[in-house]
Amino acid sequence: MSTRQEPPGAAQGSAAPMFQKVAFTMLSVTEPLRARAFYEDVLGLTRGLASPDGTWTEYDLPGGGCLALFRHPDPKQARAPGGGASVALEVADLDVLNERLKQAGVVYQGDVVRGPHCRMSNILDSEGNSLILHQLDRR
Repeated sequence: MSTRQEPPGAAQGSAAPMFQKVAFTMLSVTEPLRARAFYEDVLGLTRGLASPDGTWTEYDLPGGGCLALFRHPDPKQARAPGGGASVALEVADLDVLNERLKQAGVVYQGDVVRGPHCRMSNILDSEGNSLILHQLDRR
């Protein structure tokens, strides 16, 4: 009888992890056109795969990862935006981006937060979802 325990996320009988990476991060939206305008016009992301009616919209990020916006077709099944999760987006210059977004009227939640090796700003998107703008300290 084996007493070996598989690591969390490993397939049965295998030491290799079952989970490899986060495939995408999905945010709930109620107004897809407004949300697309925020992510494209305000944040400057380039739309990738998208349904014409806005049910699904993807933004592939240059350093990897995918941000997806989802409007559930059945309002009774939809989750409200801003349900407690946050997405952290790595940025090149937090100060320049903060200035541009403030001029665009983006809602901020507090001041810049300093971490041990980074700085962050917390903002809300057009749908009330929380986004973290994150910049690692330059070395």
